[in-house]
Amino acid sequence: MRRRLIRIAFILVLFPPSLAALAGWLVGPAYLRPIRRELTADLIREADASFGVSGGHREDFNVRAPDGVMLRGWKVSAPQPNGSWVLLFHGVADNRIGVIGQSEFLLRAGYGVVMMDARAHGSSEGSMATYGWLERNDTRAVIDALVSDPSVYRAKPNTLAPSSSVNSSTSFTSSISSTSAFHLFALGESMGAGIALQSAAAEPRIGAVVAEASFASLREASYDYAGLRWSPLLGKTFFAPFSWTLLYRGESLAGFHAAEVSPEKSVAARAFPLLLICDEKDVALPCRHTQSIYAAARGPKQLWVVPGAFHTAALGFQPAEFRRRVLAFFASVASAQNSNSR
Repeated sequence: MRRRLIRIAFILVLFPPSLAALAGWLVGPAYLRPIRRELTADLIREADASFGVSGGHREDFNVRAPDGVMLRGWKVSAPQPNGSWVLLFHGVADNRIGVIGQSEFLLRAGYGVVMMDARAHGSSEGSMATYGWLERNDTRAVIDALVSDPSVYRAKPNTLAPSSSVNSSTSFTSSISSTSAFHLFALGESMGAGIALQSAAAEPRIGAVVAEASFASLREASYDYAGLRWSPLLGKTFFAPFSWTLLYRGESLAGFHAAEVSPEKSVAARAFPLLLICDEKDVALPCRHTQSIYAAARGPKQLWVVPGAFHTAALGFQPAEFRRRVLAFFASVASAQNSNSR
């Protein structure tokens, strides 16, 4: 009887981790190939109705990524432009329509916006999403195309040059001195927030970032999924094999190092102004992710915990306060950069 009980106990201890490891291996490809939300005619009509209210004028904006993937999106000019632009980054399994709410108040405030479908999302090409590993290079290509457009930025010689000639945050600071009205910012949510943070670390032409519900690192996010969005501790212990096999297979399929897909490391690598937003009741990417990023950030930083909000729902829960904080943040950064350039 004792031996039988020992065998049962042994099975009960080993079966869940073994099942978790198998699940992680099977889920790995789906993690890199999220369900596409197609850009349908109905969604385009919805967007045009929004732009009609905000006064935005959209144009197709297609950019070839460094690896040949075609990224598709919109460049939307403001009715009364202030000269500055915001790159908007949507969440996983979404498309550019997911940030239409953010575009509305930015356009009304005079900011032009760039709304791209991330690779492997919406109408953009690409077989895999890498959560910032390749996307940071995509962002550089988008910025190159944006600042090369004379209708967006009438550059003076040696100002805001393409990325090949921009080597540091110092060179970027000096580059804006003769055109202080132009600023380039980024705003993202969830996966898009993580991409925005990693892009800003690699691309000094991004002057500031607003990030809502970002993941701290791909590994840390995997613990939440392994813990069934109930307990990250469970994901780090009993169900940890799910995380191990998920990331291992992801690394094998996509050819990246999971440890390097880390907004937390990115904000420590380059000091840039940050407005970090976390949603109090977020179970997908709980506030500990944002708090870790905040602790690691070297630049000027703000943290807003939105009471009662679920994942990426800050704008819906507190629309007036969301708009106020974002616009005040961008305005303060622009003012500081203008002062430094004099």
